Amino acid sequence: MANINEEMNIDFTPLAERMRARSLDEFVGQKHIVGKDSLVRRALMVNRLGSCIFYGPPGVGKTTLAYIIADSLKLEYKKLNAVSSGVAEAKKVIDNARTHFELTGKSTILILDECHRWNKAQSDSVLEAVERGYITFIGTTTENPHISMTPAIVSRCRVFKFLPLEVDDIKEALIRAVKDRERGYGRLNIKIDSDAISHLAMFSNGDLRSAYNALELAVTTTPVSKDNAIHIDKLVASQCIQQPVISVDENLYYDMLSAFCKSLRGSDTDAALYYAERLIKAGCDPLLICRRLIAHASEDVGMADSNAALLAMVAMNAVKNLGMPEGNIPLAHAIIYVCEAEKSNSVVVALNKAKYDAEYNPDDNVPEHLKNYHYDVKNPPKYKYPHDFGGYVKQQYLPDKLKDRIYYTPSNNGRERGMIRKKERNK
Repeated sequence: MANINEEMNIDFTPLAERMRARSLDEFVGQKHIVGKDSLVRRALMVNRLGSCIFYGPPGVGKTTLAYIIADSLKLEYKKLNAVSSGVAEAKKVIDNARTHFELTGKSTILILDECHRWNKAQSDSVLEAVERGYITFIGTTTENPHISMTPAIVSRCRVFKFLPLEVDDIKEALIRAVKDRERGYGRLNIKIDSDAISHLAMFSNGDLRSAYNALELAVTTTPVSKDNAIHIDKLVASQCIQQPVISVDENLYYDMLSAFCKSLRGSDTDAALYYAERLIKAGCDPLLICRRLIAHASEDVGMADSNAALLAMVAMNAVKNLGMPEGNIPLAHAIIYVCEAEKSNSVVVALNKAKYDAEYNPDDNVPEHLKNYHYDVKNPPKYKYPHDFGGYVKQQYLPDKLKDRIYYTPSNNGRERGMIRKKERNK
């Protein structure tokens, strides 16, 4: 079989790179960042976005959006990778940017991939340039910048959190790649089954790059059939995405996941074990079951027995480190524990109440006695140190507007029974 790339008369650039979005209209997903009336769209319309940090999982469009921004703003840009670049390289970019700014009055965009890998000295080297406007910094990272980066650079940037892409978004992108005559495989006679597209999208785990790579592998390794077409079915897709074919249809797959979760909540150990094993036998990634188990250990067991969440985490680590089938034993152990534990949804109820007030009834007037009086104050309000009173002393913590709010109410189940008595004592 002739090489596909030779037939198409294109270079060997990976499909994921060729199909990289060139404009916001081509950009896949992240509607909360680039959707209609979003901050990014509004800022680009007036050429005033400023420095940013994009963080989120791999393959969700962070670097692509950085390129689109640079192109939209019609500014010079320089791309560095924090793994391989040092202070000297950053200073060279800054010196060139300063000269460019003095000549044109325009800043230079510095796109820094894996920006969390820069140390303090490297980060500090761009601070003045960012402040003076020579450099517009756009960092991309898979790590939370508030934790992994120096506060000085983070404080000068808007931080945008990217989410894993939806299955439908990835399907749309794959179909576009198959049909695109300029950058994709539109000049080839490719017949790809709809369930193969669905399998690639579902098991790329929200990573479009992974889905593109799997499609590329499928196209370049599948021989042309007698009808001069490249046929890609679900089996080929599963081999290329390195996830086995699910032996149930998509609706039944999600129905069984739902039944597994509801069996955990309903304390039916036998049903939960059955659905977990049925899903694993059908080709479901056991780690997905672990993630659902962890969530329900807090959502449905919660404070009634906090050991459930710990054991669910242990099960995930076991599946990761032992693999299957050995990891299936601690997974079953955790499933049984979550099912048999007493139940309480007080964590979710408390969380939702607090989230509602934080969004719709915010009050940022911190009580005076709780403020951080590190500066010179002659008579700061008296904060009562609980340990001076045996470990607990009654005082106001919530702002005045919310001081009577009660978010967490213990149930009468499991270990929460003791918390009811404690709350009564502390009234």
